[in-house]
Amino acid sequence: MQVRGLNFYYGNVRAITDVNLDVPEHRIVAIIGPSGCGKSTLLRTLNRMSDFVRRSRMDGEVLLDGENIYGTTVDVVDVRRRVGMVFQRPNPFPKSIYENVAFGPRMLGIRNRGDLDGIVERSLRGAALWNEVCDKLKESGLALSGGQQQRLCIARAIAMEPEVILMDEPASALDPVATSKIEDLMRELRESYSIVIVTHNMQQAMRISDDTAFMNVNSQRSGHIVEVGPTKRIFTDPQQKETEDYITGRFG
Repeated sequence: MQVRGLNFYYGNVRAITDVNLDVPEHRIVAIIGPSGCGKSTLLRTLNRMSDFVRRSRMDGEVLLDGENIYGTTVDVVDVRRRVGMVFQRPNPFPKSIYENVAFGPRMLGIRNRGDLDGIVERSLRGAALWNEVCDKLKESGLALSGGQQQRLCIARAIAMEPEVILMDEPASALDPVATSKIEDLMRELRESYSIVIVTHNMQQAMRISDDTAFMNVNSQRSGHIVEVGPTKRIFTDPQQKETEDYITGRFG
């Protein structure tokens, strides 16, 4: 996935300015930066969740396998299947664990029970949740702990067989033990998917990501990418003073 010359507007306010970003295959890209710099807005443009924001518009390109997902002939539903989303707070449906995972495949027309059973098990295993819930698939997803609910949401995304998974601060509402499980899971998922994560936790970005993009606001209060590169270099040898000031706690 590549972002090229992306500008995003809320009404007349430009929230993001001229963003360029590459998301390589099988890598975790972390987006860090102070509150209000456009991290989550950028994330939502990557699977057109931003379409739901009234009076918003964008220009530039977001390329998935070389095709602009904002092209006039693009199937938006297919884009959101190929680029899954996991939100900050776990948001399982008020359905059983099984139906939470099977919901997306059913919407795509898969009705055969055997096929659905295989997808549910494979997705829950992929989210490192199967062993914890395999004997209670008929119970409500809302009955799970917060960390389990978040992994259920990841399983729900996996069930759609995406190419990219977007995560908006997926562990910010979780305790340290659950956070560690989510981070371990992301490392495993990297073998099969590309992952983009927005996080305020710089230690988390250092632990789990391969590449890091630092965003800040410019003089017009619009978000832009100051610097992007391999995570180790960004945190040990930043090329921009803004980046150094942020990661050393001088602002933000």
